Amino acid sequence: MRLLSFRYWVLTLLFCWSFAAHSLQLSIPYQQSAEQIRQTFEPQLYTLPAFTAGHYGLRMYRQSLDPKYTAAIWQDMARVASNLNKFSAELTTPEQITQYGLNRLKSYENSPKERSQRRLAATKAMPEYMYLGVGLLGSMARANEYGLKHRDDAKLREVIRCYDFKKYATDPEMIRAWGAQLANQVYWLRQLGEQDVVNEFVVAFRETYPDSKDSKLSEQQYGNKIYILTHIIFAASQYYQLPIQEKDFQWIFDYYRKNIDNIIKNTKEDIIAEVGVNFLLAGLDNDPVVGKTRYAIQHAINDKHGMIPSVTGDFDLASGEHRNVLAIMLLDWKGTNIGPTVNRQPDMFKRIPYGLIAK
Repeated sequence: MRLLSFRYWVLTLLFCWSFAAHSLQLSIPYQQSAEQIRQTFEPQLYTLPAFTAGHYGLRMYRQSLDPKYTAAIWQDMARVASNLNKFSAELTTPEQITQYGLNRLKSYENSPKERSQRRLAATKAMPEYMYLGVGLLGSMARANEYGLKHRDDAKLREVIRCYDFKKYATDPEMIRAWGAQLANQVYWLRQLGEQDVVNEFVVAFRETYPDSKDSKLSEQQYGNKIYILTHIIFAASQYYQLPIQEKDFQWIFDYYRKNIDNIIKNTKEDIIAEVGVNFLLAGLDNDPVVGKTRYAIQHAINDKHGMIPSVTGDFDLASGEHRNVLAIMLLDWKGTNIGPTVNRQPDMFKRIPYGLIAK
């Protein structure tokens, strides 16, 4: 019996050692997984739509300061210039702005998605939001981040001042429909030195989504809540340009730590990655939440296609860029960097698209 027990003990040790060695062999560094996604997207980057290529290139530049992303950033500048040229020339009266919004809302009418129907219902009584929030503010803020402005900047600012953005930012149905976008927009308004309704938005958001009611939210609405939280921090960092302080957003980080397992179980990969990046922006690289999000994101990568597919198994690069660029940032975080700006990186701004000028 003693001999059998000894053999069992030895075999058990050998099995455990073999399993551990096999697991270690299969363990791939997170940076290697990030590079796998980069190698999928970057050879095809300039086949993607300008907005998508610009989204990727700007984020990768702010991580690396690598000038190889200059062309993607120029595409983004050109997109911003085109938008602002159109807005300043064609959309300045209340009637034009209302009609623009109504036309944009038509795209939601036949969609069966919960988010689309919420957006249609919430916005049909205030269609100007489609111009002001979804259209104008993002382009003006991006130009501002580059150290630029539109040549008709004064005219565009007068348009903004015709509307009280608090109306949109504190409306519960608008928050349920456009919450992450509103988080961006209230910070953009502050960045531009216009209306400051950040605090009012945060108060309204917390009243709209009390933590005690999480279990009653639909899957889409729970994801929307977490998406809003991540975008409050992203917007405060001016999108990966500035570090943030945990204490300034303690209520958000406390919520993440308490609910991370539920977040990973019930939200999409882009939201999971955003939660992890929020911690990285606060310098909390070693927090257990970061480890959990990195593990989840790494294991969502399809090795054959070198990317994270959609929840329906789609591998389209254009529609998948958002979740995959976030995955790269989470798995291979390099810190925050300001730029590019016309003053800091003048070589990247030798040819500024028509309509934009230095601030």
